[in-house]
Amino acid sequence: MKNKHDVVVIGAGPSGSTAARFASEGGCDVLLIERKRDIGIPVRCAEGVSEEPLKEFIQPHPSFIRNYIREIRLFPPNDIYVLLAPVNKGYILDRRVFDRELAKLAVRAGTDLKTSCMGQSAKRCDDGTVNVSMLFKGEKISVNCKIIIGADGVESRVGRWLGLKTVTALRNTEGALQYVLTHPEIDKRYCDFYFGKDVAPGGYLWVFPGDDNVASVGLGCAGNAIKGKTLRVLLDTFVESKYPGAKILSEVAGGIPVQATLKEITIDNMMLSGDAARQVNPMTGAGIINGMIGGKLAGQTAAEAIKKGDWTKEGLKDYPAMWHERIGKDHERFYKIKEVVNKFSDDTFNKISDSMNSLPGEDRTLKRVFMTALVKHPSLLMELRHLL
Repeated sequence: MKNKHDVVVIGAGPSGSTAARFASEGGCDVLLIERKRDIGIPVRCAEGVSEEPLKEFIQPHPSFIRNYIREIRLFPPNDIYVLLAPVNKGYILDRRVFDRELAKLAVRAGTDLKTSCMGQSAKRCDDGTVNVSMLFKGEKISVNCKIIIGADGVESRVGRWLGLKTVTALRNTEGALQYVLTHPEIDKRYCDFYFGKDVAPGGYLWVFPGDDNVASVGLGCAGNAIKGKTLRVLLDTFVESKYPGAKILSEVAGGIPVQATLKEITIDNMMLSGDAARQVNPMTGAGIINGMIGGKLAGQTAAEAIKKGDWTKEGLKDYPAMWHERIGKDHERFYKIKEVVNKFSDDTFNKISDSMNSLPGEDRTLKRVFMTALVKHPSLLMELRHLL
């Protein structure tokens, strides 16, 4: 392994691989490291994305697409679902293949990729560069660089190495548990979402169908809303009710940061992207596309900074500005909406559902759902007029 690079990217998920790719395309000498031996494993995601934003980064290919989705159902506590008007095409990905394809794009652009390599700490040098300590296949090594891009997920430690605060409050962290299961009654046509205090307090439960009779079934709940219940009990109760006798193929648990983007995502010599920067949609918990957008902007910013010879916080200031303009300001509004929606009673969810089902099918859009849900909260309508 070389001991000197322009940029070191830590974490080879969608955000990290995309950051490495665009930094390399911009002329940087880039090292991308991943602590796991195999990229994309384990899968810690429901794997759903929309088609159009995906095309900015990679052309959809059957090799990493499990299913095509155009219809969404919303289930309130009374189980009388709302079938939304057809949406733009979406995909259920195979993240194991998808993540590797993104890493390949980075490597083809010139990135040096190392797996089984874990970043451990970083220390600034007198010349304004940084030494990154790593454990590579059991051997302790040090790599010098000018810029670190931390894309190491929700548990990010990288930002704290150089002074960025990444702690998330309990109410802004959703615990998540997901099963991949098989059952003959799984319907490939729909992505389903369930709401209510007995199903997913302070969050929602999802069913994302992939292969025939196989789906990712999981839930995310606000850390301060479960109150004595456990994610496993909630999810097992749902599965036993909806898919009795289902066979669980795998399971994964983790945390989802559901807050606005961190106030500071840059510091001298460092940028954060993806979950590490809290670039997840705080309303839905969706993070694949957002992480790739953050990675692209961080990679492009790194390339410009290297060309200009300025990798201080001032030299990296375009990154948070571009992120805020493209997505960050909307996330601030989504966060405000989430804070209200999480307080809705089961009766409110049922009434929203009844109101939506009284409309013609073509009028049952996500926009209409939000407007119906928030009519009791006029103070947020000024925010919504920009968002919707």
